[in-house]
Amino acid sequence: MYNNKVLDHFKNPRNMGEMKEADVVGEYGNPVCGDLMFIYIKVANKNGKDIIKDISFQTFGCAAAIATSSMITELAKGKTLDEARKITRDDIATSLGGLPPQKLHCSNLAADALHNAIQKYYSKKNPQ
Repeated sequence: MYNNKVLDHFKNPRNMGEMKEADVVGEYGNPVCGDLMFIYIKVANKNGKDIIKDISFQTFGCAAAIATSSMITELAKGKTLDEARKITRDDIATSLGGLPPQKLHCSNLAADALHNAIQKYYSKKNPQ
């Protein structure tokens, strides 16, 4: 059902765990499947741009949910917030070598959790 790359990210997730010194935590869940994702980001300003200096995740869900969370941390780390905000579910699924159709929603959850963290960061930085 899962290819070797998805299984690798499930069995050996990258950047997994709570980040105590995170600037913000993005959260997204799916009440239908029960998956819940938290994306922690630490932002640094480099040459006038906000960069994701560090990123980690906690995911409560299936193998695909864990693999997509792991992959999005790899895709986003070191990118500007604007670049990271452009990461899509298709980017995640493609980077993992594909997902079964019934598991594509997991890549949506990972992207939405990251986007939620970025939005929270901007809201915190520029409160209205």
